[in-house]
Amino acid sequence: MGKKQHMVITAGPTREMLDPVRFLSNVSTGVMGYVLARQAERLGFRVTLVSGPTTLKPPDGVTFVPVVTAQEMKQALSEVWPTADILVMTAAVCDYTPVEYSKTKIKRIEQQTIRLRQTEDIVKWFGEQKGKRFVVGFALETENYMANAVRKLQEKNLDLIVLNWYGQGNNPFGTAQTSMILVDRSGAQKKLDRMTKGDAAKIILDEILKRCAKKD
Repeated sequence: MGKKQHMVITAGPTREMLDPVRFLSNVSTGVMGYVLARQAERLGFRVTLVSGPTTLKPPDGVTFVPVVTAQEMKQALSEVWPTADILVMTAAVCDYTPVEYSKTKIKRIEQQTIRLRQTEDIVKWFGEQKGKRFVVGFALETENYMANAVRKLQEKNLDLIVLNWYGQGNNPFGTAQTSMILVDRSGAQKKLDRMTKGDAAKIILDEILKRCAKKD
């Protein structure tokens, strides 16, 4: 590979705090991102793994940057962005965050309204700033799988998107075998059917390398 290319990978969920002990989040486990980071390091990449809270041990040989919120994730990515060659956004970033943060625990009352605002679309921001970098996004859908994934690919200016879906016998969370579809800007698709995330990571990285070579 010559000079080591720098691959930045995000993983896990983010958390948007409501008060000191409660938060908005999602059920992402981070497994896919950690497996990708481990495999990329074995392939000879210099890897930075930016991860939201998980129970996973960071892979040996990678630079690990723990974050909690969507804003912290963007800040961490901004710091490594100047030296990045490839960005792989597997993280499930919260779409909403509370308008107001309570410094004390919110008490149970008969009726409580919590106002939310959208978090920044991190993948889109970096896609628009990518220059010669190769940017990969992940999409988790529960309906209109392909249409939604293609729309995200185009709107966020990605080079490749990995489509995951929940339902119809497919569960993308945790370590279970799963199926996914890779879609690139030309519309080419590659289905990964019922395999471990370790095997999926090898194929995803191989597809990234092939497209990076064409881009050069």
